[in-house]
Amino acid sequence: MIKKILVLCAFLPFVSFGQEEDLLKDLDNTPTNEVVTSAFKSLKIVNLESTKLAAKGDFYFIVSHRFGYFDQGFKDFFGLDEANTRLQFLYGISDNFTVHVSRSGFQKAYEGAIKYKLVSQKNSGSPFDIVGFNSIAVNSALEKVVLPKVEFSDRLSYVNQILISRKFNDKLSLEVAPTYFHENYVANNNQDNSQYAVGMGGRYKLSKRWSVNVDYAAHLNRDASSNFTNPLSIGFDLETGGHVFQMHFTNSQAMHESGFLGNTAGRWDKGQIAFGFNLVRVF
Repeated sequence: MIKKILVLCAFLPFVSFGQEEDLLKDLDNTPTNEVVTSAFKSLKIVNLESTKLAAKGDFYFIVSHRFGYFDQGFKDFFGLDEANTRLQFLYGISDNFTVHVSRSGFQKAYEGAIKYKLVSQKNSGSPFDIVGFNSIAVNSALEKVVLPKVEFSDRLSYVNQILISRKFNDKLSLEVAPTYFHENYVANNNQDNSQYAVGMGGRYKLSKRWSVNVDYAAHLNRDASSNFTNPLSIGFDLETGGHVFQMHFTNSQAMHESGFLGNTAGRWDKGQIAFGFNLVRVF
């Protein structure tokens, strides 16, 4: 009996070593090319589309609201007497393809869009998420009384974007968005209908539920005589279980893409800043 125990003790180190080798082997086989998720928690940074898509089968209802500019003071109670609302519905056809429709108070615009994943950021693969975004909007506010020759085609505008983002760590994500958009009708006759912009934005996580978000779009061929300017927005996201609540300050009244890219009139240096929010609910 004692001999058997001694023999067993003699072999224990080899058994343990073999188990250790198996564990190390399992660690070596752990996938390092996993997809990096949650660069952004909401479908928009503020105005700018983020690289987040709806998951397959998810249905989103988004209510976006913008008040008037602060610069009018008590005349319209710092913009609270004026309001512009956007109602938006999104659906995830698949994890990599989202469709949406919306209606905005600004320009009484109806918009349809698609958003689709081209490349996923991976731990040992692509350093970026790359997403395509295309939209078409109808400006139903153009009045035949003012523009008697207006045709339906004049009401249309198109946006094409490539959204490129990187999640650097658990706190910081940044995005750049080269953009081409075309407005069939522009108020300034000197403005090219085909226009170009570069959007930039980011998210910094402050706590488990809070983040600060910033986005900006630099228009590249705006006519020098234009009264419009580049949209700049700063806001905060609050995650509350089933929805994300976004609060922000921006110089843009428009919330659909061609609206804020080409028709932002407010200027931060003149106090033409509006408070707004996006309420995002997923079902």
